[in-house]
Amino acid sequence: MLQKRWWLVGWLLAVIATGSVAQPSNEALLVKRSAELRENPGDSARSLAPLPLQTTLTRLPARQGAWIQVRTANGTSGWVHMFDVGPAGASSPASNVATGALRGISNFFNRGSAQANTTTATSTVGIRGLGAEDIANAQPNLAALSQVDALRTDATQARRFAANAALQARAVEPLPAPPPPIPAATSANTDRFQVP
Repeated sequence: MLQKRWWLVGWLLAVIATGSVAQPSNEALLVKRSAELRENPGDSARSLAPLPLQTTLTRLPARQGAWIQVRTANGTSGWVHMFDVGPAGASSPASNVATGALRGISNFFNRGSAQANTTTATSTVGIRGLGAEDIANAQPNLAALSQVDALRTDATQARRFAANAALQARAVEPLPAPPPPIPAATSANTDRFQVP
């Protein structure tokens, strides 16, 4: 199972590095998940219009990082993240499960390229851990669990995604097995570390 996960991570990195999921220009595209048509490439660029699920777009030749230029049916041109769109007629909710994760990973690795002209201010006030009261009052977030469960994919869906993106399978060496855990110390040595 661990080998499959690392193979998937390697595959995702290869997709992002090569940009092989880009479609040719003037191709009809379909919005696979709700997005925004942006004035410039980047999540912080001004939004020109919302792009609801199943919106038809035309791919234009320009591309910058993971962002492609498109034209809407009413003639408005702008930018959209390539993982938010796909070929018209090939989009279904089941085949689009991995797009959110792919987009997040591509944004992480493309911080310095497509979004070089944007600045994000960050402020940190402090770090707070969980106290006993927080743990005692913790409640499961069933809505978030349902959302995560909806993103589940299987090998067939991953292969279909790879085939649609013209990706090639590559053998990846598995990571070495982790060392066995260190046995716990005797109780005489651990008494001084116990929390009251």
